[in-house]
Amino acid sequence: MRHVDFSPLYRSTVGFDRLFTMLDSIGQPDTPSYPPYNIERTGEDAYRISMAVAGFSEDDISLEAHRNVLTIKGEKQEEDREENVELLYRGIASRSFERRFQLADFVEVAGATLKDGLLHIELKRNIPDEMKPRRIPIARANGNANKQIEAKTAA
Repeated sequence: MRHVDFSPLYRSTVGFDRLFTMLDSIGQPDTPSYPPYNIERTGEDAYRISMAVAGFSEDDISLEAHRNVLTIKGEKQEEDREENVELLYRGIASRSFERRFQLADFVEVAGATLKDGLLHIELKRNIPDEMKPRRIPIARANGNANKQIEAKTAA
């Protein structure tokens, strides 16, 4: 992939350094494909990540949110199999995984549930009131429209 130079944009923007770094890293080849996931918008400020984690229990999965990065780790505990059972084909993956998601500013993890082999992570964007856009009223100048600049004497 061709490298894009964002230096002209740095001159006319302030505070978008993290965005440009993320855009630079889009074409990186080592993006894992396991486990598969969906990212859904469930409301104006609500999102959900649904991840297929068949065979994993709540104890096998850990979630950690730190500095706008959500890390999901899955590590299957070795299970004791019956000694007289021979596994002929393994189609259900039980390998360990680690998946990271970059979260936007003010996006927080609201909760997580594991149901029917799907891990659902609820995300909510909580923008503080002082960061929300506000309307600034324009005040009318307190000037007198009939203001006299020079005094003329009447004859």
